[in-house]
Amino acid sequence: METNRQKKIGGVIQKDLVDILQGEVRKNGVSNLIISVSKVIVTTDLSVATVHLSIFPQEKAQETLVAIKTNSKLIKHDLSQRVRLQLRKVPNLVFFIDDSLDYIEKIDNALSSKENPIENRDLLDKRRFQ
Repeated sequence: METNRQKKIGGVIQKDLVDILQGEVRKNGVSNLIISVSKVIVTTDLSVATVHLSIFPQEKAQETLVAIKTNSKLIKHDLSQRVRLQLRKVPNLVFFIDDSLDYIEKIDNALSSKENPIENRDLLDKRRFQ
């Protein structure tokens, strides 16, 4: 369970990372790319922050994640300049792709198709009690 301090630090990091990442996208003139920070989880000792990114379009997600990981030291430096009055030490950043939106879309598509397991119970495997 996250403490209030972890949540506050995660919120500060999330807000500033959004500004940093989207600023870099705009500065480099990359069009048709949206990066959002969906969640930041900070460890209890405040040394590591796990950053979950949503990248649209999904086709560019892996190459964008690789670019972000290679520039993580520069991103951490920019972040430290922004939060230097709020945090003594900036946690190490670990980036992941947040695929929860894809998972939700897959469920929506399954429920809206003809093969909806809720409406047609015959599609579900029958359980056998032994």
